[in-house]
Amino acid sequence: MQLDTVIFGGGAAGLWLLDELVRREHNAVLLEAGELGQGQTIAAQGIIHGGLKYTLRGLLTASATSIREMPHIWRACLAGQREPDLSRVRIRSQCCYLWRTESLISRLGMIGAKFGLHVAPITLSRADRPAVLASCPGTVARLDEQIVAPDSLITRLFERHRDRILKIDCENGLEFDVDEPGRVKAIRLPDLASGTDLELNPKSVIFTAGSGNGKLRECVGLSETEMQNRPLHMVMVRGPLPPFNGHCVDGSSTRVTITSDTDTHGRTVWQLGGQIAEDGVKLDQPTLIRWAHAELSAVMPDVDLADAEWTTYRVDRAERTMPDGKRPETVQWTQQGNCISAWPTKLAFVPQLANEIASHLSGLEKTSLFNFDIIAGWPRPRVAQPPWECVTGWQRESTFAVRKAA
Repeated sequence: MQLDTVIFGGGAAGLWLLDELVRREHNAVLLEAGELGQGQTIAAQGIIHGGLKYTLRGLLTASATSIREMPHIWRACLAGQREPDLSRVRIRSQCCYLWRTESLISRLGMIGAKFGLHVAPITLSRADRPAVLASCPGTVARLDEQIVAPDSLITRLFERHRDRILKIDCENGLEFDVDEPGRVKAIRLPDLASGTDLELNPKSVIFTAGSGNGKLRECVGLSETEMQNRPLHMVMVRGPLPPFNGHCVDGSSTRVTITSDTDTHGRTVWQLGGQIAEDGVKLDQPTLIRWAHAELSAVMPDVDLADAEWTTYRVDRAERTMPDGKRPETVQWTQQGNCISAWPTKLAFVPQLANEIASHLSGLEKTSLFNFDIIAGWPRPRVAQPPWECVTGWQRESTFAVRKAA
């Protein structure tokens, strides 16, 4: 098969890029070794950030400048007003809340206005606060950042291009024919059902496989040191909890970020990110759960956690290597030969990454359309389940309270 582009990795970045290229009439396919969204995308909290969290120090950072346009793009797609049409994607919430645990005059509104953020916070009166923040002594604000369900996003992008997305077996026969480091001539895939091989001859190869980019780069003769992993240790809480999405902001950091969804048994599940997930990397599960329980009790004293169950999961954020291991300020991609390695940095940046790479490839002469019958019978990957559907080790407060006492 003669192709313009082969994309490796079926997370949000790869699938959105595939959509962008197809709409620009590129002859492209996407290859996924596991489940679509597996890893970073499915573990994400789904917040379409608008830049506020990057201005808490009172400075307009490069991250805030880059990301402030993203909510408008996402909102238009989610409303079906621009491509890709994501109007069938499930939106968990149209907004989230910000609150402080201190009885100080909030500077959030001032920050949003000062830096021209397109999604700026709106301070709420006590009567307009959500019930879970009724007795919060500090300022409470609403931030019109949408929260999407990552599994629903992946499903919709998959449905748009199912005939171009193939499941592959990297452990049993994936081969790269490389002329020189980073220059791929052919990709051979074994069709285990028929016993024959499929050879792809792409003009460009794009790695959007998150943590898997390192291994892929090694396979085509490129250095793995171009990529860094920054780990998170996320906490989940499920039970008789209210739906809620928000950030507790203390000083210049996000003390905890909460997003919520419902599991297959109808229970509300909260994902806890922010500083809890950052600092929790150094803690084992029981210690992190005890700390997260104490933090939630402190910042949300109106929430009853007595009947809640707790567990944790770890996930790596794959990024291009930065000096001192710092977080990249915006999307990152690099090209060697005909191979592009790409990292969106955050879910909100995915449209920008897709646009940049598609524009970069726009000058390539396009191949003629291929016959989809060649891959009609090829297996397709499944969409990954949210972490609360597959992570085990749930425990009640009484369990870890006993451990703490012991």
